[in-house]
Amino acid sequence: MNSKIISPSSASRLARRLRAQGKTIVFTNGTFDLLHVGHVASLEKAKRLGDVLMVGVNSDRSVKTYKGPDRPINPEKDRLRVLAGLTAVDYAVLFSESTPLNLILKIRPHILVKGSDWKKAQIAGAREVESWGGSVKRIRLEPGRSTTRLIMSLRARRAKQSGFKSRLLRRPSASSQ
Repeated sequence: MNSKIISPSSASRLARRLRAQGKTIVFTNGTFDLLHVGHVASLEKAKRLGDVLMVGVNSDRSVKTYKGPDRPINPEKDRLRVLAGLTAVDYAVLFSESTPLNLILKIRPHILVKGSDWKKAQIAGAREVESWGGSVKRIRLEPGRSTTRLIMSLRARRAKQSGFKSRLLRRPSASSQ
């Protein structure tokens, strides 16, 4: 197992040690189903805000509850491992709840980061992080980059290709012979 993939209880203990060392802890979260340049750019921006970036990753079960039965495409273990392979990510932590609030309360980050597509009032843990003197940052997203858009593009390509294949495989009609 990758040492950057940690449990919520380990994340809590580690965060206490890091704070005692004077390190600034940054936290963000997401599904990270099909990793794309928008994810990488957002994680790099989040990392630049502090010393240590901890990333909460939705479990397969929690993804299904808000993204639907067809998601996630990649299982949680794969998503964690891919994130742990990124330089910007110091630690990846799986959470099973619908929001990362419990994980945020365990880690108590100095900075909570979400994309600019989230209103501050919608960000789980925003009020709590500010209550202990932390800050909430909304970072600008890469235009036109999203997992949903990527999935739609792949489905459109598949539909186009299968239509082309079905035309190629159709037997010529008697009138065209």
